[in-house]
Amino acid sequence: MLILESIKMAWNSLIKNKLRSGLTLLGIAIGLFSIIVVMTAIGAIQTTVADAFNQLGSNNFVIQKFPAFMGPAQWRLYRNRPDLTMEQGQRLINLTKLPAAIGISFDKNGRIVKYKGEATNPDVQINGVNLDEQKVENLSIDQGRGFSQQDMDYARNICVIGYDVAQKLFKHVYPIGQTIRVDNMNLTVIGVYSKRGSILGQGQDEFISIPLTVYKKYYGDKQSGGFTVMSRSKALINATMDEVIGALRKIRKIPPGTDNDFAIITNDQLVSQFNDITKYFRLGAAVVAFIALAAAGVGIMNIMLVSVSERTREIGIRKAIGARKVTIRTQFLVEAIILCQIGGLIGIFLGIVGGNIIAAELSVSGIIPVEWIVIGILVTTFVGVVFGVYPAIKASNLDPIEALRYE
Repeated sequence: MLILESIKMAWNSLIKNKLRSGLTLLGIAIGLFSIIVVMTAIGAIQTTVADAFNQLGSNNFVIQKFPAFMGPAQWRLYRNRPDLTMEQGQRLINLTKLPAAIGISFDKNGRIVKYKGEATNPDVQINGVNLDEQKVENLSIDQGRGFSQQDMDYARNICVIGYDVAQKLFKHVYPIGQTIRVDNMNLTVIGVYSKRGSILGQGQDEFISIPLTVYKKYYGDKQSGGFTVMSRSKALINATMDEVIGALRKIRKIPPGTDNDFAIITNDQLVSQFNDITKYFRLGAAVVAFIALAAAGVGIMNIMLVSVSERTREIGIRKAIGARKVTIRTQFLVEAIILCQIGGLIGIFLGIVGGNIIAAELSVSGIIPVEWIVIGILVTTFVGVVFGVYPAIKASNLDPIEALRYE
């Protein structure tokens, strides 16, 4: 009953001083908004990116020349590494026994694909792939068929195109059997991949795949490619990785005791490295929120001290008719907590809305950050207690005689 009565009196006090209460709420709302909006947006991006990285597969890992994430200094360190060649990829397949499949892929970016009067934007990627690449990348066929061993052996001028390429070039025509032109190649379409969607607004379906033998014929092999290795099970991935690393070191003639001159990338590493990047944004948001909440807390203490001063006579009357110190203390402490909670809830709501608006602009799915909502409520309660306890104690310690004399 004491708490309920205190809440009622606190609410009436806040309603009575709307402008003052509103300005105080604003400080708390800004503090919570600044951290919730960032955490919501980052959480949505992390979920989408993690889902994208997981497309690599828990049984797969990638071998490439450069690490997945690196700055200019690291690029200078790794740029002189020898390329990963088609011949090395084929030797790796022949030397290893544990992998279920080893995909070999080389690519050219920024290409225009043409079909009669239609043409794509200059952002299509051409992938030269071996037979296993379609398997390790988990690419499903929507129309037509994928590559066969005969396609590879005879270097047939054929291709399987991404969903967006098909939509752009073949609006009213069945794509299978049609001939498209890319650079100086005429390619017959034998299949269309299923739609994969986009990540952070970047489409994943603007590409075409051609046999690796055809790629070599037109573009040569003087560039670095990538190998995607699939283990037979998740339990065997470490053993598979050890075998592949040993075989590739032998192929590339890396001396014992020296570091690998290639990068091994797993989806767990990608997610971990991405989280390491975003942690600085989270830290920055936390610092801004701490400063804003501290400033808001000082404002709350100031407002509560003013409230104590304005209600000195009321406090004296209540104490004169038998109100105990704990009753007065509870009343003012609850008032400070309610003030913080209302401001916090406003900040949380606006932060969730703002974060999801940012997520929508980046073409990722929105989320409700339950964990941070709970943390926000606990933090605002803590601020209310810390900055409300002194005014509450001051109010409860007022001498009733002196308070009744107060004008």
